[in-house]
Amino acid sequence: MTELPLDQVRTLLAVVDEGTFDAAAAALHVTPSAVSQRVKALEQRTGRVLLMRTKPVRPTESGQVVVRFARQLTTLERDAQRELGLAARPHGTRLPIAVNADSLATWFLPALTRVPQSPPICFDLHREDEAHTAALLREGKVMAAVTSSAEPVVGCTVRPLGLARYLPVASPRFAAHHLSNGPLERCLPDAPVILFDRRDELQDRFVRSLTPDGSGAGRLRHHVPTSEGFCDAVAAGLGWGLVPEPQAEPLLQSGALTQLSPGRPVDVPLYWQQWKLDVPALELVAKTIAAAAAESLHTPD
Repeated sequence: MTELPLDQVRTLLAVVDEGTFDAAAAALHVTPSAVSQRVKALEQRTGRVLLMRTKPVRPTESGQVVVRFARQLTTLERDAQRELGLAARPHGTRLPIAVNADSLATWFLPALTRVPQSPPICFDLHREDEAHTAALLREGKVMAAVTSSAEPVVGCTVRPLGLARYLPVASPRFAAHHLSNGPLERCLPDAPVILFDRRDELQDRFVRSLTPDGSGAGRLRHHVPTSEGFCDAVAAGLGWGLVPEPQAEPLLQSGALTQLSPGRPVDVPLYWQQWKLDVPALELVAKTIAAAAAESLHTPD
């Protein structure tokens, strides 16, 4: 059986985390030449290319497997040191977690405040669209993720969290100017629209559900890549958009927003995926997140 030398595995992880061989060398207090030699030796031992020498470097598919192993090893090592009392000072368990912007802006951060901090847990949050957070799990960058994928990543478990509800809304002035000259299904495809980024497909998905020809949202697209900024842009009348229900409700009640199609929300299923790893802190966070999601998200009919 081919063994994976731990110094080489940790060096590969350092290169991925730091982005370059030179930065990894500085973090490890060795020379760049030593870093390069360790990575090459690990590639020779596995018989595979583990890194794409880009800037920043990126792990190959095989490299992702080694990176996941390295992170798991580091987490288990810290837990063992803490239980044995070998740590020189209290170290928090670092948990890298991928989560989408709308969850961050609504229910997720309050959920984290419920997690007991004895022993301490350090949250390393990575913001990514819920349709793409699973990729960070595959790459070994995070240990857990809020994702829209029910298909577990290799080496992970998955549990449903609930449905994130989005409401199609616009400012009353915008609706009067752009959406009052006919039925919604005819006006909406030509109206300016707010998108989170170029991977945001929610608005197109909603318009396709209305129009017989299946066309998407309008060509005049404003990209606003923050959850709070997205909501503010819709309320300001820059365009219409699908706003998370917790953010939309107060603005609907105040009259700052109006629903475009009451009774036709867009529900996005969310799941919690995490590594199959016996880390007490990870399981504690998972249970806390699941409980908070049950209170904040909708349940399927």
